[in-house]
Amino acid sequence: MAAEYQEYKDRMKKTTEVLSQQFATVRAGRANAGVLDQISVDYYGTMTPIRQIASVATPDARTLTIQPWDQNALKGIEKAILTSDLGINPQNDGRIIRLVFPQLTEDRRKELAKVVRKYGEDGKVAIRNIRRDAMDKFKKQQKKSEITEDDLKDVEKDLQKLTDEYIKEIDALTSKKEKELFDL
Repeated sequence: MAAEYQEYKDRMKKTTEVLSQQFATVRAGRANAGVLDQISVDYYGTMTPIRQIASVATPDARTLTIQPWDQNALKGIEKAILTSDLGINPQNDGRIIRLVFPQLTEDRRKELAKVVRKYGEDGKVAIRNIRRDAMDKFKKQQKKSEITEDDLKDVEKDLQKLTDEYIKEIDALTSKKEKELFDL
């Protein structure tokens, strides 16, 4: 039975990893190269992530620099940042692009906190869907008499325990990100 749980445990773990990546893209007032992960550039007709065509550095707590390996990509990177929902105007000096992260206003912090809570809620829904998929599978096995009713009850308890663990982890990640937004 334990091997059967592993698939669902792995899926739940992957869900929390994806959530952590989503949280990294939420700008918290200090420079974080993770905010660029969702931005792709039209590079010779192919949508390419910024990190694959440029080096990204953090010279100080509020600045990111993007230095493309191919200078022809500079305009494309600048355009991609402008059209993204990042809310920062890139400064292009012809060699590198600077992104200066302004201090977050209270309203913007509240907006971002709502986004963080929505990501967290979406993560919890995904965890519950994984639990539902697992229960459906085990209920079918019980109908086919592959497992007993007692086994099904044990499985249900174990899955609920696993679900509760991951939901608690999601709540912790969400709280941590919200705290990060307001403790600047």
